[in-house]
Amino acid sequence: MENLLRPLIVVGGSVLLTLVIGWATDLLLRKADERHGEASLWGLLRRARVPYQLVLCTALLRASYDQARVLTEHRVGIGQTLTLVLIGSAAWLAVAIAAAVVEASYSRYANARAQRDPARVRRVRTQVTLIMRVVAAVVGVVAVAAMLLTFPAMRAAGASLLASAGILGIVAGVAAQSTLSNLFAGLQIAFGDMVRIGDTVVVDGEWGTVEEITLTFLTVRTWDERRITMPVSYFTSKPFENWSRGTPQMTGIVFWQLDHSAPVQAMRGRLRDILREIPEWDGRACDISVTDTTPNTMEVRALVTAKDADDIWTVRVRVREQMIDWLLREHPYALPRVNTADATLPPGVNGARPPGDGSPRRAVEPHRPDRG
Repeated sequence: MENLLRPLIVVGGSVLLTLVIGWATDLLLRKADERHGEASLWGLLRRARVPYQLVLCTALLRASYDQARVLTEHRVGIGQTLTLVLIGSAAWLAVAIAAAVVEASYSRYANARAQRDPARVRRVRTQVTLIMRVVAAVVGVVAVAAMLLTFPAMRAAGASLLASAGILGIVAGVAAQSTLSNLFAGLQIAFGDMVRIGDTVVVDGEWGTVEEITLTFLTVRTWDERRITMPVSYFTSKPFENWSRGTPQMTGIVFWQLDHSAPVQAMRGRLRDILREIPEWDGRACDISVTDTTPNTMEVRALVTAKDADDIWTVRVRVREQMIDWLLREHPYALPRVNTADATLPPGVNGARPPGDGSPRRAVEPHRPDRG
């Protein structure tokens, strides 16, 4: 009877005690979260209850397993397994706690400065993301090393491993040169403020928003919802456009190819009327200029402004569309057309039309007296 009750008491007691402690801890965190409001540290720490309970249960079982006297012939193997699980769950708990602390700190910072300095908030977000990835990687490496050192054979080989660490480091550095360059490029991007999560960039002719930055690659979400993934070393070795660098305000350009008779002055007034109806226009500037001419058309350019890249795109397309619609209705002659009329000769040439005569006439070749 004792052989049956002892394992049940030890194992069942460990599990029951884990559930009770976990429930009490979760209750305390919930109460603290209700007092401190949204995105508090206590509410975020509740996400770590699974690794927390796993650490408790494994530690209790590891400490009391010898008293259970069950499967004694496999005592060493079961003890080793519990140790490995304890190390892994402790690493999981450490990463979860670090993530909760960092996220709570970032949330308070973002809520305080989101309106005043959104660029700074994006920069801190990028740095926090990469720091958490570095922390997770370091904790993972330490946990794996601790697991390996629990095996007697690995401890015995420790001296030889340390002796050959220099050679292995050189070999690994040469073999993983590309990976290491991306790793250092990721840290350079995070702390050099070159590009941040949420920035609007143009890379290889593709316009999009930086969606994710890791230690080795960066993802850009394009305007048509495609994802472009490239190594972070690209941004440290090649030029790219960052439309969110500094102030997000932007100036946009709209071009039209129009006939030489287009009413440019009336277009200036119409542009102001159109922009007043577009809420994305920030009111900083608007202008129309003739920037080029060809034998058949002239190039008319409009300058408009907006608070960021998304709004400037909306302003440009709406100005282009509404101006063409207005020209079609009010000044159809201003649109480019193929000129099939006969050329007008300079005044004084025989056969030239008099000024103001709009009737089509063909140019008449000057009369040559008959030499015969």
